[in-house]
Amino acid sequence: MLSANGKLHRRPLVGAVLEGRGDMAVIAGLGASAWDITAIGDTALNFPLWGAMGGAAMIGLGLAIAQPERAVLVITGDGEMLMGVGSLATIAVQAPKNLSILVLDNEHYGETGMQETATGHGVDLLAMARGAGIKHSMLVTRPDEVPGLRAAIHARSGPFVALAKIDPETLPLVLPPREGVILQSRTRAAILGPAADLE
Repeated sequence: MLSANGKLHRRPLVGAVLEGRGDMAVIAGLGASAWDITAIGDTALNFPLWGAMGGAAMIGLGLAIAQPERAVLVITGDGEMLMGVGSLATIAVQAPKNLSILVLDNEHYGETGMQETATGHGVDLLAMARGAGIKHSMLVTRPDEVPGLRAAIHARSGPFVALAKIDPETLPLVLPPREGVILQSRTRAAILGPAADLE
């Protein structure tokens, strides 16, 4: 699972985290995170974002509050999390036990030309999460840490924030449906039941 530069490969990591996910809802941030959850297996309980950079954590928070018995996982990148970093304070205050956030940190803006993000220059998103008041966090840099990451996500003792240092590799795109109405409708139906779209 480690690349030549000693970083984790993101798609096997996402696959390991989502293995046996059950009824977990997964919100994916703009770009690579959305391609990765789709590559692992497209499902109505996936909600990938299109053109909504910075919003993944707050969408996850809303869903976690609305569905307190369901595990909710946000998978997003460092660029997207930096844009929405203020959400960590709200998440800490609301403190939903069923919400986990996994930041796939490749230290680059993968969707706009691989410009470096601030995390490549010493900015520590986990320190920001802890400073906001999130008590459960984890840095993942090695394959042998992935089982512990998966266990922490499935434990529902959050809010929980993990950051995985990943290779800035370019992988084949595996695109989810592009229409927001379709994504919203199928996720709503999967969570609330088929009759939900008739309300």
